[in-house]
Formats: sequence, C-alpha cells, structure tokens
Amino acid sequence: MRKISLFCLAFAMSAALCACGGNEQEQAPAETIEAESTVAVESDAAESIAEETTVEETIAEDPVPTSYLTGLECTEEERELRPMAVMLNNIKAGCPQAGLAQASVIYEAPMEAADVTRLMPLFENWQDMETIGYIRSSRDYFVYCALEFDAIYAHFGQATPYVGDLLNSDKVDNISGAVAGIEKPASKAFLRTDERKAPHNVYTTGELLMDAVEKFGYSLTYHDTHSQKFTFAPWGERAEYEDETKATVLYPGGKSTGIANGYSNVQARFEYNEEDGKYYRYQYGGEHIDELTGEQLAVDNVIFQYCHGEFRDEKKYMAFNCHGGWEEGAAATGNYNVKVFTNGKVIDGTWSRYTDNDPALYVDVDGNPIELNRGKTWICLIWDEHAEDVVIE
Repeated sequence: MRKISLFCLAFAMSAALCACGGNEQEQAPAETIEAESTVAVESDAAESIAEETTVEETIAEDPVPTSYLTGLECTEEERELRPMAVMLNNIKAGCPQAGLAQASVIYEAPMEAADVTRLMPLFENWQDMETIGYIRSSRDYFVYCALEFDAIYAHFGQATPYVGDLLNSDKVDNISGAVAGIEKPASKAFLRTDERKAPHNVYTTGELLMDAVEKFGYSLTYHDTHSQKFTFAPWGERAEYEDETKATVLYPGGKSTGIANGYSNVQARFEYNEEDGKYYRYQYGGEHIDELTGEQLAVDNVIFQYCHGEFRDEKKYMAFNCHGGWEEGAAATGNYNVKVFTNGKVIDGTWSRYTDNDPALYVDVDGNPIELNRGKTWICLIWDEHAEDVVIE
C-alpha cells in the first residue's frame, strides 16, 4: 500500500508569480527589456494565516511498475528516469511539430499578447528520440510547470528579464542554446534544419540532450523531493464518473478567432472519441498532427487549469500564477478552478500548489483527488480573465 498526501493551505505562502512572455529575438540582450514587478505578496501576513492540513488516502499499489506521468506499465528503471521538458513552437509557421506524439504530458499556455500558444511536452524515454522540434524560447511559467515533474528543461532563447535568474539558478537543470543571458549554455545540444526558415527550424535529439546532461552532471533519476502529480484510476479500471456531465468537444479559447486568450487564434479544440476513449486535437482549421508519424495527436485526459494572468509591460509579456491560491479573487478555499475531462465527462474542482517543487494537485468539489484514466494528458493553462471564452459541448 502507498499513501498520497494532499497539502491544502487556507491561503498561499509567498510563492513567486509565474510570469513571462515576449516577442524577443533569440539572442536579444537582457537589457532590451526592463523587468517589472507583477504581484506582491506580504510574506509575513501569508505566513501568519497559512494553515497546513494533510489529507491522506491509502490506495492499492499497482501490481507492476508504472509511470508517474501516465500510470502505464514500464520497467523499474524507466519509472525512475526523469522526464525531459522541451519548449516547442506552436505558431502556424512552426507546425507541425516533430516528436510531439511521443510526449506523455503536454502543457499549453498563451504567449505574449495572448495571440497564440506555446507547448511544453514532457518526454519519457527521451534518450533515443531522433528528432524533437521545433524548439523555441523559455517562459518562466513553463519552467515552474516543468518543476512539478522534477524534469530536465530544454529550450532555445528566453525572455531574460523574467526568467533569466531562474534558469541560471540551481533550481533548474537547464539545457539552453548559447544565447545572451545564459551562464552555462549547451552550445552543441541544438541543430538547425535547412527545410524550415529561422526561427522555426531549431531541433534536438535524445543523444544531444544526453550529452548535455552528462556535461552538466545532471541526475538522470528523480530527486528525493519528487512526488507524483496525478492520481490514476485503479489498475485495470476506468475513471467512469457516471454522474458527471457529458463533455465531448472542448474549446479552450472558444469558437471565434481574434480573442486575446491565446487559444482563439490557434483555433484549438479537442474532440472525444467514445470508441477508443481518447481526445483528438485540432488546431488551425485541421487535425493537429505529428510531423514524424503523420498521425493526429490524441490523449486520454484533458485538463483546463485556470490561473491568474496579466500583462507585465508595454510589450505585453505575460505572467501566470502557477502556484495559486492566494491573491484576491480566488475561491474561498484559496484554490483556483480546474476542469478535468476524462472518459467523455467533465469533473469540476480546484487546484492547489504552494512551492516550486510541489506539483499542482487537482481535487473535486468534495476535496477528493480527481482520478485520471491511465495514459497521456494535455494541460491547458486558462487565463481566468477569459474563463467565459471557454466552450464545452
């Protein structure tokens, strides 16, 4: 038997706001953008009202080794290998992506000015991947999401004023191209293809990433601080949720284009297929495919994680709070809303996270962990100001 602990605080501690965004050039100097403070938290006040309660639920151990990311069977060695998080372009000129179909978890979030989105897939068994692309620059809210999984983090370029200090700190096992603002670049980890125009032509391989990991001495196995993010349905069972509302077509940015929520201009949607229990991804007016397989992307679970967001400066660099639960406007419990889609149903709940190395956890309206079906998961960070744009059918 094993135990899962959920840490629920009445209000948040002084966690840093997950921020970023921008149309920066890959080698733009750091001083080209002036960093601005976004949201201040009175740490003394937060500490005085923070109250930790632990809810423990004993669940049956899986009969075989299973992945922390998917809940699917794997070897003991594969289970303990850290995933690789990679920043991928999602502007139309940068599609289709290569290798995305192999990701176990995919994060998607709005970029600068909320005109489009960017993706961050997390790969298991990435060492043998022949092509991963096409790689773009870092935003710090993606970094904080990668830390939920104790992942190694790869990117090419960054919005230096908002993420530079974090990338150069010992909090992040970072693999970056040799661009301005990076103190320890992995100059040989990335290549360019002649088949695409810059900046949409940067890619890497598992071998090159492994060389960088060895160069910097990063651990290939999880640290002791790692804990599993997802709660999966019991082994051999489905997360049925028979009493929950049916939801089979999901539009994270609505059906119209031209709305500044990130997903609108991407025309993002997911359609549930009852025959195989998967959600198929569409964008830019057609199927979202992987360049290497030529097949449409599909996942077993979709999560809409609502976050506080704002523009940080006149360039509309974006900020998202990936720690959640403290600022004005949050639910009475101090948590943010989440919608989990699995097995053709929608489960409403809240999410909480309070430190950089803890995962954001999802619970239902009764405070119970929301169970996912075993398999791949796509997480959309939804700007809470645009919550009404979301369409679910």
